[in-house]
Amino acid sequence: MRIETVHRTPHPQADVLAWYDRPGALVRLTPPGLASADAPATGGMKAGRLVGVRVGPPALPTALRPHWILRHLEHDPQGRFVDQQVRGPWRTWRHEHRIESAGSATTADGTSTAGATAGAATEVRDSIEFELPRRLERLTPLAESQMRRLLDFRARQLRDDLAFHARWAQLPRRTIAITGSSGLIGTQLAALLETGGHTVRRMVRESQVGPGEISWDPRSGELNPADLEGVDVVVNLAGRSIATRWTSSARREIRGSRVNGATLISRTLAGMREGPTVLVQASAIGIYGPRRPDELLTEADPGGEGFLADLVRDWEGSTHAAAEAGVRVVHVRTGMALTDGGGPLLPQLPLFLAGVGGRLTDGDAMTSWITLDDIVRSFAHAALSAELHGPVNGVGAQPVSAQDFARTLGKVLHRPSLLPVPPFGPRLVLGGAAADELIRTDQNASDEKLRASGFEPAHRTLEEALRHALRR
Repeated sequence: MRIETVHRTPHPQADVLAWYDRPGALVRLTPPGLASADAPATGGMKAGRLVGVRVGPPALPTALRPHWILRHLEHDPQGRFVDQQVRGPWRTWRHEHRIESAGSATTADGTSTAGATAGAATEVRDSIEFELPRRLERLTPLAESQMRRLLDFRARQLRDDLAFHARWAQLPRRTIAITGSSGLIGTQLAALLETGGHTVRRMVRESQVGPGEISWDPRSGELNPADLEGVDVVVNLAGRSIATRWTSSARREIRGSRVNGATLISRTLAGMREGPTVLVQASAIGIYGPRRPDELLTEADPGGEGFLADLVRDWEGSTHAAAEAGVRVVHVRTGMALTDGGGPLLPQLPLFLAGVGGRLTDGDAMTSWITLDDIVRSFAHAALSAELHGPVNGVGAQPVSAQDFARTLGKVLHRPSLLPVPPFGPRLVLGGAAADELIRTDQNASDEKLRASGFEPAHRTLEEALRHALRR
């Protein structure tokens, strides 16, 4: 089977080639629910490079995720490279990439495309030849359809990332340290920044570190200030997942993993004379409390009640020392991040695909969503924008009701959305306390502050967001 596609992006060939040749390109081109790279910090198109990925959502056990290894066979610096399967799920696989100058980046009416460089455009030509194992040859039409969807996803991702980088093209490249860099957001954030030419230093809880990594231990309070010399920005994403049963020990771990780490980083930055000048701290709209019907929630709101609200208040408060020392501190309060690689959307997909999906809570309860890619770009925006301070809601422009969310998800998947999930379902999985604050939510958070700071989301409607996240 041979697939050939051509996608046009409104950016110069040199910018596109530079993007492809930097670390992070493979991560940004690979949907998180489809596969994950073995070595996300490496990159390049040069011949001889081996690329390994694990196929399938990261939530699956490694034993159930096939290992796919490809080798770059040919590389022309003018814009052509080829990769071929060494070992993996296909009988044969060969992918030829051509990145060619295409002249003007203007639209038919003569206007320039947003985020583009005037007068320049590039065509990305993909030619894929593959064969499925003989026992699966009957699935070739399905594989072709999925491949075309993937190439469309990659084209949108390239266009949107280049548009983001173009807005910061005049800014000097930064060195940015990231905690939680192996998590869902952290992996994508590191890749986004690296494809923009920034230097990323991953902060890891290991005493033996690799090139460019920084060792730290929030439990024991160990972080050597000397390791942060030359770093401009710290992005703190560390924290144990809250999607679990909230036993007493789990609550302690959830709280400690956030408050202790943020406090350690804040105090370290406060004690440095020429250390990082920016701290971007992960936060959550959980600060507003789980149910705030008929209210528009802005960053000025004092917050609500509950375990999450108290946790987030203390989490944000842990950065006080850095702010007092003159560090620009931003708290990105994330909403429901949409991706098939994890988070709250993934568990709903099997139900909808089986035809038994529906809303998770009261039909009129509001859901403040944002795509994984837009929340990642929000963190990068916060790191680079000198004007953004304090808390900022990392949510999309159009929150929807639980009923509309289910209806839209059903529409995108071509499945019914008529069966509300019984309340006992989430309680069986998460326990009563966690289900009450994570599932039975009603939060309409405003994105006005984020947009006023100059941030431009790539996905403005829920349907557009789900089609991108699910490649539909």
